[in-house]
Amino acid sequence: MAKQYSMTSRSGSDNQRYGSKGERLVAGIVPVSSDRSRVLLIQSTRRNGWVLPKGGWELDEATASAAACREAWEEAGIICNVDKDLGHIADTRPTGALSKNAPKASYHFFEATVTEERAEWPEKDKRTRQWFTYTQAVQHLTTRPELLEALKRSSLKR
Repeated sequence: MAKQYSMTSRSGSDNQRYGSKGERLVAGIVPVSSDRSRVLLIQSTRRNGWVLPKGGWELDEATASAAACREAWEEAGIICNVDKDLGHIADTRPTGALSKNAPKASYHFFEATVTEERAEWPEKDKRTRQWFTYTQAVQHLTTRPELLEALKRSSLKR
């Protein structure tokens, strides 16, 4: 039986997990092609540019990797298999860049092989997705050190 994927994105922070220092726990995916030659990026909804799928790890999700896969589905419309834990990445934004809507975060990224790209997904009307080489992706992620670090930790071909 095929797993059912919700066509509704989760929103709000009522179910959000927080770390011991009050930081928001964020799970993300570095979605790679099966031959490791390309990475899938999505358009950011907050600003122009491209980002990796990521979002809050919620209380009803047993693992950060489950949260990361849910985010990949909601934001990019992809089904993926987690291959590798890329570890935790600190939020390096200066205190002045933090806000109520963007509090300090602790990122946990996973590398995953994309097994399916669906035509319809929860955030299809808000985002586009596109495949990039490592070099192209680095250029798109330069303003986001945590995303760039996740990409660098992946096995994507250089």
